[in-house]
Amino acid sequence: MTIRVLIADDQEMIRSGLRLILEDHPDITVVGEAADGAEAVSEARRLRPDVSLVDVRMPRLDGIEVTRALAGPGVPNPLRVVIVTTFDLDEYVYGALRAGAVGFILKDAGPALLTEAVRAAQAGDALISPSITLRLFERLTKSSPATEPTTPLSAREIEVIRAIGRGRTNQEIAAELFISISTVKSHLTSVQTKLKLRNRVEVAAWAWELGFMGQKNPA
Repeated sequence: MTIRVLIADDQEMIRSGLRLILEDHPDITVVGEAADGAEAVSEARRLRPDVSLVDVRMPRLDGIEVTRALAGPGVPNPLRVVIVTTFDLDEYVYGALRAGAVGFILKDAGPALLTEAVRAAQAGDALISPSITLRLFERLTKSSPATEPTTPLSAREIEVIRAIGRGRTNQEIAAELFISISTVKSHLTSVQTKLKLRNRVEVAAWAWELGFMGQKNPA
C-alpha cells in the first residue's frame, strides 16, 4: 500500500528536499505541494492524502490553523497532520497537538525519523521528535488538570496509557506487556472512548496532565 503525502511549506527548497527524501521509499508518494496555509487546506481537502506534512510558519494561515482546519475537534473525516518545522518551541508543539496533529518533527531530525513519522501517522500511531517528548509532557503536568474518566479504567488499560505516555509504539507495548498488537489496539480504542480523546497523542497528554506518569496509583 502506497502512503499518499501532501507537503506544505513556504520554501520551495524545503518542499523539494522533503519530496526527495520521501520518494526515495517505494511505499511513499508525494501527491501534492502547497506554498502557504490556505493552499494547504484547499489541496488537502481536494486530494485527501493519507498524511499531510505541514510547516508551522507559513503565509495566510499558519501550521496550527491548518491543522485545526483539517484535523481539529468537530472536523468530519479528519486528516492526519504531522508538523515539520525548525522551531522547537513549546507553544508550537502544544498548540499543534491540541489542534489535532498526530506528530511533531524537527526538520533537522533526519530522513529516517521523517519517514518513520509518515508511516506512524498512516498506521494510526503518532511520533514526536525525541528531544521534545518528555519536555512537552512534563510541561503538561503544570497546566490545567485533565478530566477524570466517567467509566473506570482497567489495570491493563492503565498500563497501556502509561506506555503511550512514554512514547511507545503499539508493537513496543505489545512486547512489553506480552500481548498481541490487536489487543493493544483494542485497549487503546477503549481508552479513547472512555476518555473521549481522539488519538494516542491526546492519550499521552492526558496521562501526563493527570499524573499517571509520576506515581503508581494516581487519584
